[in-house]
Amino acid sequence: MRIRFFASLAVLALMSAPAIAEDLVLLHAAGSLRGALSDVAASFEAATGTKVKAKFGASGLLKDEIAGGAKAEVFASANMEHPRALALAKRSGPVVLFARNKLCALVRPGLAIEPATLLDRMLDAEIKLGTSTPRADPSGDYAWEVFRKADKIKPGAYALLDKKALQLTGGPTSPPAPPDRTIYGNLLAQGAADIFLTYCTGALAAQKENPQQQIVGLPDALAVGADYGLTVINDASAPAYKFALFILSTEGQQLLAKHGFAAPGAAP
Repeated sequence: MRIRFFASLAVLALMSAPAIAEDLVLLHAAGSLRGALSDVAASFEAATGTKVKAKFGASGLLKDEIAGGAKAEVFASANMEHPRALALAKRSGPVVLFARNKLCALVRPGLAIEPATLLDRMLDAEIKLGTSTPRADPSGDYAWEVFRKADKIKPGAYALLDKKALQLTGGPTSPPAPPDRTIYGNLLAQGAADIFLTYCTGALAAQKENPQQQIVGLPDALAVGADYGLTVINDASAPAYKFALFILSTEGQQLLAKHGFAAPGAAP
């Protein structure tokens, strides 16, 4: 139903489009989507001849930029909250769930951890626990959701984790990742953290760059899923609607799956 509604909006946009089509789509997207949506954009460009100019970053910061008047057409967020805020403010159209992710623990080489012992090691005073910045970056919000779940297992765990967590990325003053490297793997390699709570897709990308780094799945009692939302900003060009639909298409979804994202209908 939501995709059909999205499609109907695209038809209206195409009907009202000028005779000369725009040749550039402006995309704002979560940093965790960099690899996947870069591939999607390349396929879209090859199929249509329309270029996609992408800006990747923390979804909360991108949302604030758009709300403040930054020029954007398609917004792909690592949560549903930020695009819905734009829709509620009448800055964009409807919000569509287009991909799913979940949190994993990226662990430095040599540190013995398995799902059953993960919480104990996270609570260990000697272990440096890295996260993204909550409110600015949904990955940080999801990490704090893990902390709340931990408190139900071990009362008092939330306060300890909230105090010790190192907000190493995703904030307005956080250092950028090196070119063509994942920030999470790089931070572990530098020794800034022993464990980093991040998206499983990001952990997989980091492990490809740093094969000795470990990926530990969160046990069921701590597991947190991430729903990704897509919206088109008001007054976007017709090609922007076409690109949003391309993300939702079979080809777009297959490219997202290659990077570890689950389809909207899949269990988180």
